[in-house]
Amino acid sequence: MSNNATQPFLSDIQELRRRAKEHIDQGAITQNYQGDVHQTIDILQAVLATEIVCVLRYTSHAVAANGIDSESVAEEFQTHADEEREHMMAVANRINQLGGVPNFNPDGLQTRSASEYGNATLLIDMIKENLIAERIAVEHYRELIRFFADKDPTTRVMLEEILGVEEEHANDMHDLLVAREGRPMLPN
Repeated sequence: MSNNATQPFLSDIQELRRRAKEHIDQGAITQNYQGDVHQTIDILQAVLATEIVCVLRYTSHAVAANGIDSESVAEEFQTHADEEREHMMAVANRINQLGGVPNFNPDGLQTRSASEYGNATLLIDMIKENLIAERIAVEHYRELIRFFADKDPTTRVMLEEILGVEEEHANDMHDLLVAREGRPMLPN
């Protein structure tokens, strides 16, 4: 029989209770949190800014889309704006759980965001801007997921869920671009 079989799976319940009471002012941050909470909040502030910029860009494109088939594309942009808003709120709530204050201040938003707002006026350029932004988000979130790994599984899982939607958004924008340009961009 190995030595591990005699060790309890859970910590001493009395010790858990004592620490919970002693450090009540730390909210959800417990002794076994392995990340740097201040660094995590800073990183999530940049993620929040990215999501805000995406909400604004997709909303703007949903309103400004015009031309052939623009109604269906505008609806897709609006759906993405709504989903990006959900991401924004999830990230803001996580910052709050970690004891931070989510930064919604528009001052400096562009410099805090990984993606750009853009300036497209033509429908095809709007689609391209959104596809580029989604590709940036996908790569950035994959990097952050690897960074958080087991240090902060709650943040990692949140980012994994967001990543899945961002990959779907990139696929949607790619499909729209292929439909408008009449040629596949990815090799078969």
